[in-house]
Amino acid sequence: MNGLNQIIFVCANDTCRGPMAAEIMKSKFLHSPVKICSRGLVVLFPEPLNQKAEAVMIRNGIMLDKHESVQLREADFGEDHLIITMDLQAKEKIIEEFEGAQNVYVLNEVVGEEGEVPNPYGGPLTDYGKCYDILNKLITKLVKKLNKEELECLK
Repeated sequence: MNGLNQIIFVCANDTCRGPMAAEIMKSKFLHSPVKICSRGLVVLFPEPLNQKAEAVMIRNGIMLDKHESVQLREADFGEDHLIITMDLQAKEKIIEEFEGAQNVYVLNEVVGEEGEVPNPYGGPLTDYGKCYDILNKLITKLVKKLNKEELECLK
């Protein structure tokens, strides 16, 4: 993942897990500057962050009041871009639908964990809190991995 310029977190409609993951990542320290954002697989019109996801983010000290969902597009792919999905189904859909798809991984896969990030949509607020906790744990591992790779490149 050397020479990374952009990390894009992708979820179904860019109103919950993707934006949460992007903002958690932005709250961490990376040795090298990287653009971090989120996209959706199906975005028919711009939507704000899911209210329960927003409440969980605020409770954890992260404000996301200006978020509007954005559709994933062909221009989002590049050699220096890392596309991270929340589940295997999204990864497969991206690879199938985008001719230029490259560097597409499931978050758990990138950090060497089993499973996927559960979708809390439609569940109680506690499900969103659990999703935040899972994302925070996985993204902390991702940041450590990226920072370690960066330091190894400097040697």
